[in-house]
Amino acid sequence: MKKIGLFFGTFNPIHNGHIELAKFFLSNSDISDIYFIVTPLNPFKANSKIVDNRFRLEMVKIATASEKNFYPSNIEFNIPPPNYTVKTVLKIVDEYPNTKFSILMGEDNLSSFNKWKEYKLILENVELYVYPRKKKFSVPYALKNNPRIINFKAPLINFSSTEIRNRVRENKEIRKLVPAKVFDFIREKKFYL
Repeated sequence: MKKIGLFFGTFNPIHNGHIELAKFFLSNSDISDIYFIVTPLNPFKANSKIVDNRFRLEMVKIATASEKNFYPSNIEFNIPPPNYTVKTVLKIVDEYPNTKFSILMGEDNLSSFNKWKEYKLILENVELYVYPRKKKFSVPYALKNNPRIINFKAPLINFSSTEIRNRVRENKEIRKLVPAKVFDFIREKKFYL
């Protein structure tokens, strides 16, 4: 049975680290395709200013256009807010009954996963493929030794979308941190100034 990786994010902006992690999971797991699910608004980031949904989706399309097996997704744009992962997972599983799914997740998100809405229902429907972060995070007791949570020794990404936005504001170089065409798009639209 085919397995698809679900890479959720605000992607504000998508960067080379996201692409590197996605390539790692295609090469080092049983995932055959990755859906980059652009989240309209993370419930935990309710007050953060983010670039309009359509432009973040456009940046994901630009970044993944030349990559085989990478697919931008706006599925969450059509789900009534708030954008809880469980809603999206149940919708995807319902739409693709003959496919297995895994969420690609950083250790930082796993450390609070047991606080997510209906996290047990998420785990009943998908596995979690966890990648490391620079800072070490502890796994909540409720999630320890869960066979549906699999840790991978993926590359450490030493920068974030927040850092990229800050660098743009401070007029610092970001060219090596984002795909070239995403860099051009950010400059053209004057995002993050």
